[in-house]
Amino acid sequence: MNYLFHLYLSGDDPDILTGNFMGDFVKGRLEDRYPPRLRRGLELHRRIDSFAQNQTHFNRSRLRLSGEFGLYRGILVDVFYDHFLAATWSDWSTEPLNEYLQRVRQIVEGRFSYLPERLQGLLPIIFEDMIPSYREAAGVGSALARMSGRVKRPNPLAGGGVELTRHYQGLHEDFLGFLPAAREFSEQVLDNE
Repeated sequence: MNYLFHLYLSGDDPDILTGNFMGDFVKGRLEDRYPPRLRRGLELHRRIDSFAQNQTHFNRSRLRLSGEFGLYRGILVDVFYDHFLAATWSDWSTEPLNEYLQRVRQIVEGRFSYLPERLQGLLPIIFEDMIPSYREAAGVGSALARMSGRVKRPNPLAGGGVELTRHYQGLHEDFLGFLPAAREFSEQVLDNE
């Protein structure tokens, strides 16, 4: 969902970056299923997600969205924040987004055998279609519609693009408060290994 956000918060270690990137696809106890640094990235992913659930700006964004989205509001905020990061990338990084995506894709593909099978098949979609489409609000709406179709049970995700447009300014303000806090949190986690 918020692939760009997790990549951005990963630091420079290729294994941590890959683990953080694949976090949404790995469930349950980690134990010794992965090498230590990759496992550290998976743990970072989980800690970032827990941090977000209790963070003021993130929760403000969730509450801006219609109650009809229920538990999907958090997923929508994840995607919306990826949009804001992609759309304002040059404010957060000196490396152009296209070059960044190419570089981190090579890193992730270099650890292909560790990726869950489902994620292996999604790599081209994530790096060539999904993240680049997040630069525009219309791209977010299209991505959410596709995502909605992949969920087995009925869900309201396809209507999420309208919510982004409806609450754009407030969501963007929340994002501007959230990203620096999330970056600081991630840096602390990585520094305390």
